Amino acid sequence: MRTVQLFITCLTDTFYPGTGQAMLNVLQRVGIAVEFPKAQTCCGQPAFNAGLRSQAQQMARHMIQTFEATRGDIVAPSGSCVHMIRHHYPALFEEDERWRARAQALAERTFEFSEYLVDVLGIVDVGAHWEGTLTYHPSCHLLRGLGIREQPLELLRHVRGARLVELPHAEECCGFGGIFSVTMPELSREMLQRKLQAFFSTPAETLVVADSGCRLHLEGGLLYRNAPRRILHLAEVLAGD
Repeated sequence: MRTVQLFITCLTDTFYPGTGQAMLNVLQRVGIAVEFPKAQTCCGQPAFNAGLRSQAQQMARHMIQTFEATRGDIVAPSGSCVHMIRHHYPALFEEDERWRARAQALAERTFEFSEYLVDVLGIVDVGAHWEGTLTYHPSCHLLRGLGIREQPLELLRHVRGARLVELPHAEECCGFGGIFSVTMPELSREMLQRKLQAFFSTPAETLVVADSGCRLHLEGGLLYRNAPRRILHLAEVLAGD
């Protein structure tokens, strides 16, 4: 049996543990054994984005050492964290040949959830059932950083009972952007407003995302407006049976 390591990410662990459980359920349903390295921590992306390179290196070294002791591919529910490992870990150690090689080895094992199901396992139908109308928001790192566009949509198209509708201006950023939403709050708010208006213009009661950062930001906007709609991670829809 194929074994994968679950990299749960900080926001998922802190705010959305149900997403991690949903990933586990889906992966087990398609015949994958799942392990969880307990020593895993933040990938270091917030520090990296803030320009704190040495702190990001320290966290990257810990993550590399943690997952080096495991076998199989690494699967995460976040395009942004996978982007950090795949693209920025090797660059963090560009002047250290030994650590760069170790970072590159980790990068080659690390996949975003929908990418792993579709591109690695070749699965587009996970046996999911979900009653309702859905629309999908592609996060920036997932779409532009990793080039993952069709994989989440293809998985959603195969969910029995669900109606998938297009989100207007889907590829526009929701305004989260990690520390961007903190350092540029006014601009972030305007982008959030545009994304929510696009959501409200559809008949969908549920907006599906593939990153917990986007979810946290969008849910804050819904809560502020007391809007009777919801945001769910892709894994939670796919776990429906």
